[in-house]
Amino acid sequence: MSEAAVNKSTPTRAALCVGINNFKNLPQSSWLHGCVNDANDLAALLRGQYGFAPDDVTVLVDAAASKTAVLGALTGLVERAESGDLGQIVFTFSSHGTQIPDTNGDEADGLDECFACYDIDSAGDSWNKDTVIVDDELHELLLRLPASARMDVVLDTCHSGTGLRALDLIPGRRPRFLPPPTPEGLSSVETLETTKKSSLKELSQGTNGADGVQAVLMAACRDDQTATDAFIDGRYNGAFTYHFVKTLKSDSALSRAELLKAVSKALKEGRFDQVVQLEATPAQKMASWGS
Repeated sequence: MSEAAVNKSTPTRAALCVGINNFKNLPQSSWLHGCVNDANDLAALLRGQYGFAPDDVTVLVDAAASKTAVLGALTGLVERAESGDLGQIVFTFSSHGTQIPDTNGDEADGLDECFACYDIDSAGDSWNKDTVIVDDELHELLLRLPASARMDVVLDTCHSGTGLRALDLIPGRRPRFLPPPTPEGLSSVETLETTKKSSLKELSQGTNGADGVQAVLMAACRDDQTATDAFIDGRYNGAFTYHFVKTLKSDSALSRAELLKAVSKALKEGRFDQVVQLEATPAQKMASWGS
């Protein structure tokens, strides 16, 4: 077989790995420690274990990871998939998770889950929508993926503040969650969360094409839990990302279901009170991660 034929039959791949420890408009008490390590570790995993070309893995950390930069880079990858230039995308995001009031009426609890970018800033009692990536925005991008493309999304953020009430207080651990910027905003969120539904499941819904699901989501915790920023083996990481990378380094051929089981077991053994989530079709759960 000619080299041209091989290249034509091999799906092109690209990845975007984002990690944010420091935030332009937040006090240092709200900064994180392990997110930049997460982004760099996942990028190294893709380049080493999975053979991604170095130039095909973009890493955005701290000041480089504004909302405009992150959404612009991710949109560019989706547009390449739409044009047939990309067959596989990996998107990883490690940062704070938070919530803002829902403005389009699609959330039963009146709250949109969102992900803090470097430039996150307040707008009254809530966070400024122009400085966070809202779950609706990410979902709309996933819907644009053609049937010929695949995307693995890996989120190491908290998805709700309710888990703060059961926060693991072991030294060297902290939640990746930002409550609303004022007491009034926090009070309204706590009231609305009584009717919470699964936004993570919704994020991947409706992304089915003719030959299966385009977007496969793996998240560090349930909607009502916090993901942990933790000191492990002499450095900081997201607890989920640390065990995710460690597991795949030992066996990159694991199915997504096997990966979920192994990472969940490791987190439980490490006394981390978070339950990893996998949203995919049955067939994709049985396929190897990144396939």
